[in-house]
Amino acid sequence: MNGGQIGNVDLVKQLNSAAVYRLIDQQGPISRIQVADVSQLAPASVTKITRQLLERGLIKEVAQQASTGGRRAISLTTEVEPFHSVAVRIGRDYFQFSLYDLGGKELTSTYHEFFYTKQEELTEGLISYLKSFISDNQNIINQLIAIGISLPGLVNPESGVVEYMPNVSIDNLALSDLVRDTFHVQCFVGNDVRGMALAEHYFGASKDCQDSILVSVHRGTGAGIIVNGQVFLGYNRNVGEIGHIQIDPLGEQCQCGNFGCLETVAANPAIISRVNKLINQGYESSLTELESISIHDVCEHANNGDELSKQSLVRVGNQLGKAIAITINLFNPQKIVIAGDITQCEDIIFPAIRRNVENQSLTTFHQELPIVASQIDKHPTMGAFAMIKRAMLNGVLLQKLLEE
Repeated sequence: MNGGQIGNVDLVKQLNSAAVYRLIDQQGPISRIQVADVSQLAPASVTKITRQLLERGLIKEVAQQASTGGRRAISLTTEVEPFHSVAVRIGRDYFQFSLYDLGGKELTSTYHEFFYTKQEELTEGLISYLKSFISDNQNIINQLIAIGISLPGLVNPESGVVEYMPNVSIDNLALSDLVRDTFHVQCFVGNDVRGMALAEHYFGASKDCQDSILVSVHRGTGAGIIVNGQVFLGYNRNVGEIGHIQIDPLGEQCQCGNFGCLETVAANPAIISRVNKLINQGYESSLTELESISIHDVCEHANNGDELSKQSLVRVGNQLGKAIAITINLFNPQKIVIAGDITQCEDIIFPAIRRNVENQSLTTFHQELPIVASQIDKHPTMGAFAMIKRAMLNGVLLQKLLEE
């Protein structure tokens, strides 16, 4: 047998195990007969795979009530509590760490302000905080199976190499290898917005559909596109730079060098700077009483009827709607999810988004298209955990656990 064939045999094994695990995870409690039926794998293969999963403790047997009064059927369901993972959200000036069980339950979380300007500072700080987070929680960690990391920037999710971050110069940082070699546990790294879109699909607002687009309005504006239940990735493994769609050729210059990108209008810093500019020009607003204005202030005052705040947010909704209409025409999603502080003003912003979507996208695409607020926005590490969940469902991490 040559190496290629051996590789293929291993891959088939990984895919078959993943297919069985995925069914039990998503449709459990489910019987072995049903698993064989749905997966179209031979009953003997299903028996063998379920035996391996049972031995490793990844699934368990539960007795289902027999409806006919006969022998009770044994069904299978996933075991999540003993398997723990650490999910890390790297922000531009902070780290957030959470401990999750395999069911996506957050057990504990810590937040640290952290300023870094160099790649070395970032990696040293990350490793050091990770070490203390793991040792502080040693008493509740049963089996640590993975570490997931989400960050702003461009990442190759397969190799875990970070190619670019917006606020620090990065030189092909092999972050996944570094963490794996330090902690001797699998590590998955990905873009924060793409991770969020995946988390929304597994646990949040787009759980009920296979095709969705998450648009995130925070310091920048990004999108995560889910096609057929998978994050859609392009040639360099990144897609969704909605913030750099030009919506106003005469607009302000963006950090990317172009003019009038969506991000120069529909991102928190852009919203605040425009509000400040209008106030300085003498426009009336209840915000003038404040020393410094945050995005929360703008949202709160808009909800309380301040006209300047309201109009500023409607403008953001209009521009977001234009860019979202373009993505709707390209991807025809079943749902649009909006994440960010601005969702506090759903009643002001969402109608503006919808109006523009209806004016600028195909009728058949936007008819009855739900535009909803994110459900996982308040859990910043959930995107990093979603990468671990994906590695269980596609067999990459699952296979590693079965081989231990």
